Amino acid sequence: MVEALRRSTIELVITRHEQAAAFMAATQGRLTGQPGVCLSTLGPGALNLATGAAYADLGAMPMILITGQKAIRSSRQARFQIIDMVSTMKPLTKSSRQIVSTSSIPAIVREAFRVATEERPGPVHLELPEDVAGEPADGYALVPPRVTQLPVASKELLDQVAEIIRGAERPLVMLGAGTSRPRLGDDIAEFLSRTHIPYFSTQMGKGTVSKSPDDKITALWLGTAALTERDYVHRAIDRADVIITIGHDTVEKPPFFVSDHVTIIDIGYTAPHVEEVYVPDLVVTGDVGSSLRRLAERLAGRVPNASALLEMHDEIHERTLAGSDAATFPVTPQRLVADVRKVMPDDGVVALDNGMYKIWFARNYKTAVSNTLLLDNALATMGAGLPSAMMAAILYPERRVMAVCGDGGFMMNSQELETAVRLRLNMVVLVLQDNAYGMIRWKQAVDELPDFGLTFGNPDFVKYAEAYGAKGSEVRATEDLVPVLNAAFEGGGVHLVVVPIDYSANVRVLVEELRDQVESQPAEEF
Repeated sequence: MVEALRRSTIELVITRHEQAAAFMAATQGRLTGQPGVCLSTLGPGALNLATGAAYADLGAMPMILITGQKAIRSSRQARFQIIDMVSTMKPLTKSSRQIVSTSSIPAIVREAFRVATEERPGPVHLELPEDVAGEPADGYALVPPRVTQLPVASKELLDQVAEIIRGAERPLVMLGAGTSRPRLGDDIAEFLSRTHIPYFSTQMGKGTVSKSPDDKITALWLGTAALTERDYVHRAIDRADVIITIGHDTVEKPPFFVSDHVTIIDIGYTAPHVEEVYVPDLVVTGDVGSSLRRLAERLAGRVPNASALLEMHDEIHERTLAGSDAATFPVTPQRLVADVRKVMPDDGVVALDNGMYKIWFARNYKTAVSNTLLLDNALATMGAGLPSAMMAAILYPERRVMAVCGDGGFMMNSQELETAVRLRLNMVVLVLQDNAYGMIRWKQAVDELPDFGLTFGNPDFVKYAEAYGAKGSEVRATEDLVPVLNAAFEGGGVHLVVVPIDYSANVRVLVEELRDQVESQPAEEF
């Protein structure tokens, strides 16, 4: 197979760990809608793809995984390295099958791409035994792709939904993970622009809408539900009497808890799973873009109370962004997010690993172009930030691309710095250093448990980057963060920037202030 790749026009990227290859392939699927493909050897190499398969499965990212296997017609090496990967991958993928003959390969591969891309998108696993891989395969015609249409919602259902929205006193739109599909951005923007209903997003629904030239859509954004309850944006959620959820995927942590006083209208490609925390009243299933376009025709200029919750916009943003100018050092997460926003152009891509900073970016980072903030609130795995940013840098070489990683998550796949350097990518890797697993440390503090078992040491990150042939810089003062990041981008190549971070705001802001300032104040007085 590798020899066939050498003679093809397909670019083969060698990573330093199979997990990184899977993260990169999944990110290609997320950003383009077309499956990325990753491959590995059998046994331990195939098992190393498992986390990436789960990442793509929960995150609805189309991807093809190809793994090797020992010959199936003989067993000259007995059970050496043999793992039943087809069974192992079944619960982590949409489909997992073994290829048993060369004549079946064109149909199997075409079916794999169809299954991976159809709603709900996800990973597909193919196992290629070595004796089948070694067979001549001349003369087998490829199976051409077939375009399939998504089903559409009925006129009667859309009429019913439109009537409920027109009669709402305080309507609100929520954008979920499913709105990140590349094909959907324009339809969402048109729906919001024509209805003037304010909206918020889940973590994975954040940054899925580009701002309009007149900035009207940006003015409708109330914030991101980075927490499940009690945050400032939840005051608007709690006051809403009708919430239209678009593309909500219950793999995410709940963006809010459903109460009796609100009507939930779910618009999605597939029917939502019934969960303890999410039971919609009406479900619109089918092509989301088509549903939104036809609803916009029914609602444009006909939602008398569309802007009822917009009066809360300014104060929500003012309170959420408080502390963004803090000059203390080590840098606070609020200041970090504000400074990253300053150095990233509208189309710049920020790929987050998983850590405490993800909540701060979800709350505070404003996006202007769709799919420019990549975060994972489904599997929420550590180690994905650097590979995801690498794929974004491959796809968008003309844009600024930044990976934001905690020191814990970065070190889980830090060896991929060599891959990025070898590929001559242009990207910045921002490593936030607190010498601890900060999110779990926060949870210990919230539960008033002793700080235990979560700290570690780190290498000299600047020297570490240089050892791979990358550049390295260390931020020693808060006011230096923006100039250091700008210089890193302007210098080109792979540049690691390490900055110490002070997470004391995790408890003070996300627990104590929200408890004291939000719960004690009635919504109507907000």
